[in-house]
Amino acid sequence: MTDAAPRLKGILEQLLGAPLPVRIRTWDGSQAGPPDSPVLVVRNRRALRHLLFKPGELGLARAWVAGDLTIEGDLYTALDSLAGLIWERGEDARTLAQSLRDPDFRSAVRRLFAMAGPPLPPAPPREEVRRPRRGLHTKRSDKRAISHHYDVGNDFYEIVLGPSMVYSCAYWPAPPPEGTLEQAQHDKLELVARKLDLRPGQRLLDVGCGWGSMALHAAREHGVSVVGITLSQEQAAYARKRIAEEGLTDRIEIRVQDYRDVADGPFDAISSIGMAEHVGSERYLEYATVLHRLLKPGGRLLNHQIARRPQRDESSYQVDEFIDAYVFPDGELAPLGTTVSLLERAGFEVRDVESIREHYALTLRRWVDNLQADWTRAVSLTGPGRARVWQLYMAASALAFERNRIGVNQVVAVRTPESGVSEMPLRARVWGAPGPA
Repeated sequence: MTDAAPRLKGILEQLLGAPLPVRIRTWDGSQAGPPDSPVLVVRNRRALRHLLFKPGELGLARAWVAGDLTIEGDLYTALDSLAGLIWERGEDARTLAQSLRDPDFRSAVRRLFAMAGPPLPPAPPREEVRRPRRGLHTKRSDKRAISHHYDVGNDFYEIVLGPSMVYSCAYWPAPPPEGTLEQAQHDKLELVARKLDLRPGQRLLDVGCGWGSMALHAAREHGVSVVGITLSQEQAAYARKRIAEEGLTDRIEIRVQDYRDVADGPFDAISSIGMAEHVGSERYLEYATVLHRLLKPGGRLLNHQIARRPQRDESSYQVDEFIDAYVFPDGELAPLGTTVSLLERAGFEVRDVESIREHYALTLRRWVDNLQADWTRAVSLTGPGRARVWQLYMAASALAFERNRIGVNQVVAVRTPESGVSEMPLRARVWGAPGPA
């Protein structure tokens, strides 16, 4: 019989309490659902077991990474349609328990188990990292988490990020951008440099320096000396090679070093671009205090960080299971207000906050385009599971920024001297226009 798709559609709609917004095609070739929508391809029964034994986001992610689920048609449209049923439902144990008291719900679950085959939980894909979220953010655990994400292979990152090798939000022109990703990343680095007021002869600490792009820009375009630190061996090796090729080894030093171990301050300025998401809530005040100590009086910090929206009950906040298991182990997002408050508690004077949320959505869509354009090579470098992790993570994140579920902000903070003279311009936003290429 070739009726698995209509049967599955009926079961899922009964479980979800809503019409299925995408078309389904199952392992037997049958299809069901809206004819002009993206197609959710259920390749085998194991996909159903992933969803049954881990309902919600993580089960869906496991099936996707394992290749048991895929999408034909526009990926963004499909994810956006499914988001209301999966990512935004806010299901928890209490809600599930309430549902299980409904006899119709229980009947649908039994029928889904019957379709799924052997009642055994499938093994998670090998790309998944699962460990208890306790004892987080020691120097050892942070190094392990960073290695999981960044030591995937520099060749893979070259495919995704392009020649700029900047792994953070680009800064796009208005109206909607027609320019290149490389120019938009240059403009972002220049924006950071202007906010820090970098000048020849100054000393910059670049925390989480990645593949060296900010360090190179600051030394080459603004004549500063730079210490860049990362916990990734592969990033450090790549950055040092780029620096040597540009003849800037006398101005830039790249270290594999934890920010807590930097002892050769003070610095005139500190940039932290897309690094603070790895710090964790328990360590954030320590992070801010260390950076404050490493700055000269009057020195500036540029903290570029993704933020989540605050919840009415912050004690109920739960880390995103997919991101924690597959993308950023031990990472945490905090509301912007929390970040600003902790920077102030550490002694900083926060002088400017700029949201560039829409810019990150545009950047992520370009990264997805890069990955999909060179998919075969990306798979050969990292394996199909890892490539699918990145495809799902970046596409879903683009939608999250577009829908204002998460944001990204640049915070300029100053270690203001006791005199109170911050040396900040009275009209600070003169830095808004990007510099020349």
